[in-house]
Amino acid sequence: MFTEVLVGLVIGGLIFFLAQRSKKQVLKTEDGWWGIGIPPDGEEDATIRPFKVTTSEEELEDLYRRIDQTRPVTSLEDSQFHYGFNSQCLQKVVSYWRNDFNWRRQVDKLNQYPHFKTKIEGIDIHYLHVKPKNVPEGTTAIPIIMVHGWPGSFYEFYGLIPLLTEPSAPDHLVFEVVCPSIPGYGYSEAPHKKGFNSVCAARVFHKLMKRLGFHQFYAHGGDWGWLITTNMAQLDPKSVKGLHVNFAPPSKPSLPIVLSVILGRYFPKLFGFSDMDVEHLFPCMEKLVVESFKESGYMHIQATKPDTVGRGLNDSPVGLAAYILEKFSTWTCHDFRNLEDGGLTRKFSLDDLLTNVMIYWTSGCIVSSMRFYKENLGKGLNQPHSKLPVYIPTGFACFPNELMYTPKLWVKQKYRKLLTFTPMARGGHFAAMEEPQSMAEDIQKFTKIVEKKKKQ
Repeated sequence: MFTEVLVGLVIGGLIFFLAQRSKKQVLKTEDGWWGIGIPPDGEEDATIRPFKVTTSEEELEDLYRRIDQTRPVTSLEDSQFHYGFNSQCLQKVVSYWRNDFNWRRQVDKLNQYPHFKTKIEGIDIHYLHVKPKNVPEGTTAIPIIMVHGWPGSFYEFYGLIPLLTEPSAPDHLVFEVVCPSIPGYGYSEAPHKKGFNSVCAARVFHKLMKRLGFHQFYAHGGDWGWLITTNMAQLDPKSVKGLHVNFAPPSKPSLPIVLSVILGRYFPKLFGFSDMDVEHLFPCMEKLVVESFKESGYMHIQATKPDTVGRGLNDSPVGLAAYILEKFSTWTCHDFRNLEDGGLTRKFSLDDLLTNVMIYWTSGCIVSSMRFYKENLGKGLNQPHSKLPVYIPTGFACFPNELMYTPKLWVKQKYRKLLTFTPMARGGHFAAMEEPQSMAEDIQKFTKIVEKKKKQ
């Protein structure tokens, strides 16, 4: 009896020790230098400079000339979007772009919020900083950093920003929003050296928030923004009060995940699976594998030889539009592949879609944005951050048409303090742009819970 008790105490103590040890672990990182050449002597210039999006007449004339000289390709009969962007649809998009799209008006829209640049680790970091116009007496605005992904941009959040900074309901929290461009995306300078991955971006964004005076803040992200904000929580959990994401693919196949894949169809309640979970996870494994291959070809290219295909996209605006907008079709809803027009304007306006394309075109960032895949995936998936759980309060918005559906059980394997898991009625990969109202409501709900717990 004594031996059994002793063994039990030893095992229990070991489990407790390992649990406590894992909680204390944080992601390790070192300062980098991504500018040209070697870092200069002395401290880096920490000046914050106002920035405005501008385009010259010469740049627009060059764009129109390239569009006019494109060589159309005929799509196969009855191919819809199954072979990629349907050529007949593309010609209509290009015609609108060339003849009706008003970029000057969209530039004014982009500049409605204050833009800034500041140099961090040798490169210029572009960001929006939107302060609320009215903050209720006795309260303070809650800082939040929102990070985009590929092939998106800071513009993805333009429908969400006013819902957070100017909420309509009196009981809503008021946010102060920071939206940076990932280095190499949009108007942030591209790294000039190899190795700039999500952890480096997380470190840079921590420095940005501290430079703006925010020592504690919330973070939200989807696509690469999910990984960058997750890394931010792993690097400095005391600074990130709460993390809200709408994309969270499993970082590694833990035992509960493997068992749920094998047995979840037959014993859904055992794994806490809802009807929605079963519907999305178990149509048939063969279909899930085929679907992943259909939608991941771009990733293999960008994770291996981004500069090759990227050079063609950097020269051809029509090629760039096809490459980017095809994702806004199939990643919004897989069934849009069956439509001649790819369902592009069912959830987005052409003006918004082309504005995102123009951010890539005018900044010439397509190659550097694609390199981010090679820097993150080129060394394999078993990176230090993939092994570390996240112990800060987390909220997850589960959109049904996301590229990889992630049930609550899977999310909790990584995010150990999952406070909210919200099954959304509709929406896909570009959720902040597609469903800003639903996203704002979920961020509000999650943040209120965290703030209430902190007060208690």
